[in-house]
Amino acid sequence: MNWVNKHKLPAMEAIKYDNQSCLLLNSLWNALHSSFNTTLYHQVDISILDEIGNKQVTAWAPFSKKEFKIVLEGCNNSSTPGLDKLSWNYLKTILTDDVCITNIIKIANTCIDLGYWPNHFKRSSTVIIPKPNKSLYDSPKSFRPIVLLNTLGKLIKKVIGERIQFHVITNDFIHPSQLGGLKFKSTIDADVALMHIIQSAWIKNLLTSILAFNILQFFPFLNHRFLMRIIHKAGLDT
Repeated sequence: MNWVNKHKLPAMEAIKYDNQSCLLLNSLWNALHSSFNTTLYHQVDISILDEIGNKQVTAWAPFSKKEFKIVLEGCNNSSTPGLDKLSWNYLKTILTDDVCITNIIKIANTCIDLGYWPNHFKRSSTVIIPKPNKSLYDSPKSFRPIVLLNTLGKLIKKVIGERIQFHVITNDFIHPSQLGGLKFKSTIDADVALMHIIQSAWIKNLLTSILAFNILQFFPFLNHRFLMRIIHKAGLDT
């Protein structure tokens, strides 16, 4: 893909953080870590979730072979693997064997039952790539970190994500206006919802305006404690 091609950088340009040039590896690591992991110790007001009712708690059912096969079919064979060097194409070949897919499902079910995520799945390699068309590259924000996780752990996480999405949609936990990141939702659905709001305002002789904004670095800034509270509200046994 074009964004992984080499980018021509100036001959000398040190990254600066807190008005200090990062000339040593430790200072460079601190700059990147502080820029992309700033919410680790931030306090979050969880009481804002009190107005959301709790859904009935549902026990987590064991995974099935069909769940893994459906998720695996949608994985891009050209994706760069993590430290395990296991490509999606190779993993697809492995999981055609009934014994292999059964053992992988056992690992996934055990992770859920014990509430434990093995260290092997947490190990990753991070590649820092420059964002295109920047006038200067002296700030950590001018770069984008790409985290490459071990492929088997990514597969299990994808299956868990599919299961959670199915659960929150079927029990009406997701607001109807939430369209992004959901299956069977498209840009057309967003346009229809927006036009409905505009037409409803016109009927009442009101003017409408749109305010759009992007939540910068949403996933790195996601508070895990807050996320677990939302999952509990959705009726998943945590």
